[in-house]
Amino acid sequence: MCSKVVNSNNFCRDINISIPSYFYISGFSGIPHMRYYYIFLFFVYIISLLGNSCLMLVIIIDRNLHTPKYIAVFNLSLTDICESTAVIPQLLDMFLFGNQLIPYELCLFNMFSVFVSISTQSLTLAVLSFDRLVAICLPLRYHMIVTHRSMLVIIGVTWAVALLMVIAATVFISRLSFCRVIVIINSFYCDHGPIYRSACSSNFPSSVIARLYPILILGFPAFLIIFSYTCIAVTLFRITTPQDRQRATKTCTAHLIVVAIFYVPITFTYALSSIINTNTRIINLSLTSALPPMLNPIIYTFKTEEFIISLKRLFKRRTIFPSPK
Repeated sequence: MCSKVVNSNNFCRDINISIPSYFYISGFSGIPHMRYYYIFLFFVYIISLLGNSCLMLVIIIDRNLHTPKYIAVFNLSLTDICESTAVIPQLLDMFLFGNQLIPYELCLFNMFSVFVSISTQSLTLAVLSFDRLVAICLPLRYHMIVTHRSMLVIIGVTWAVALLMVIAATVFISRLSFCRVIVIINSFYCDHGPIYRSACSSNFPSSVIARLYPILILGFPAFLIIFSYTCIAVTLFRITTPQDRQRATKTCTAHLIVVAIFYVPITFTYALSSIINTNTRIINLSLTSALPPMLNPIIYTFKTEEFIISLKRLFKRRTIFPSPK
């Protein structure tokens, strides 16, 4: 190991170490009054936490929602809570309170938790599109194809795929050597790309993961969703009764809105990564991590008729808020 040469800011140069002591998360640069944005994210996090917790609670309480579709919706709410909890509290601690130096192990854990949550959320959206595909295109075979057992198996597979991908990415990152005691990360969390590109040793395995991840975890589910809704659109055009067509369209509206608010910003960021600046990238990705978890329970509450009926039934029976004796 070469001798350490440390400057006045405690950044180490021209050395070869296997593990840095800290990662420095740079965040935004040159934008005034960012404190208000962080306060906005705090309220978004609280709403997300309350909304998804309530959605999960209603699904647990009401037996009428114990269906394969709502197993996937429950899993989506769970991943929403995990994602927003992995991103926003850490972000507020770093930039609102100035704790931008993160220990090596904590940084890897932060990267792991964020990527697992995003991966499972993306895959779960594809699972929900499959559920709608079978329900509308093969209604007579729906209860044979989409059962509680099959849905639990599919959800289990999505978690396994996400965990395997992210574990592989984390293991390859842990094998990299860095040339600074404190490594600067130009992002708002411990982002995989900026970390592996900062390494001094060969980062080929990590670069392969970085190329495969958007294809397998974002591109492939997006393709399945587009394919599913193309088939659904063809089926809807063949439905002769306007009432049946309208009913089928309503069942897909909520899911399409959720898909749009998740995929559009993240696709825009990845597609234009070479021309957008760091601040724009951080804003897009931070909003992608914050807004969908907040909006998903609201959309499923107000856009899904069966869920509204379930809420009315619960309030009528005073299951959630029993009257005092």
